Amino acid sequence: MYVNSATAEEFRIRRLLEAQANAIKLFDTVVEHGLIAAGQSEKAISDRIRDLADDLFGATRHWHKRIIRSGPNTLLPYNDNPPDRILQHDDIAFADFGPIFAEFEADLGRTYVLGDDPVKLRLTADLPRIFDAGRRFFAEHPAITGAQLHAEIDRLAREAGWHLGGTGFAGHLVGEFPHEIMDAERIHSYIAPGNTTPMRGTDRAGRVCHWILEIHLVEPAGGFGGFYEQLLDIG
Repeated sequence: MYVNSATAEEFRIRRLLEAQANAIKLFDTVVEHGLIAAGQSEKAISDRIRDLADDLFGATRHWHKRIIRSGPNTLLPYNDNPPDRILQHDDIAFADFGPIFAEFEADLGRTYVLGDDPVKLRLTADLPRIFDAGRRFFAEHPAITGAQLHAEIDRLAREAGWHLGGTGFAGHLVGEFPHEIMDAERIHSYIAPGNTTPMRGTDRAGRVCHWILEIHLVEPAGGFGGFYEQLLDIG
């Protein structure tokens, strides 16, 4: 049956939002089950979340490596593979998972504080606040480029007393699995300083571009970091 382009795009948006809703439910269930806890290793927690995704949704594939980082490991960029670490009672930890639901990618990141350290709690509270501010900035600037949004996220982070961590970008394209390959030759796939292409556009297949915004904040003294990500332009 013929499906016009508007209907096809509505379908894509619905599936992306459903994938994100499933990922949010997964992370909410992680909290309900107390999976991120002192005395557990990062790998053990990651494996339990993987199994929980299978139990809840039958999701067995992830489009990027599953990440649980804690303590000093929260400072490290995505590409690093630090040794497994045991969570401590006063720790900070974050989860970054990319489960695939019905061939559409989710990408969600959340940060958790195990104790009552006020600086860690402030960082955790600032993550969604800076995300929302970045999202408003994106909405208010129709011709915004990846470089311009990255600069605003950096400004917001510094204004709040943090530094940006990671590998120099603050988000990426998302869509059907597998989404457009992201590498140094395709900087237009990133929310990054080098991307001078307007973010509102189409990919090489002619589909509307949809974006994940990710916020990786680092405490200025370099003791720890936190992470938050989800869909930027829809939802």
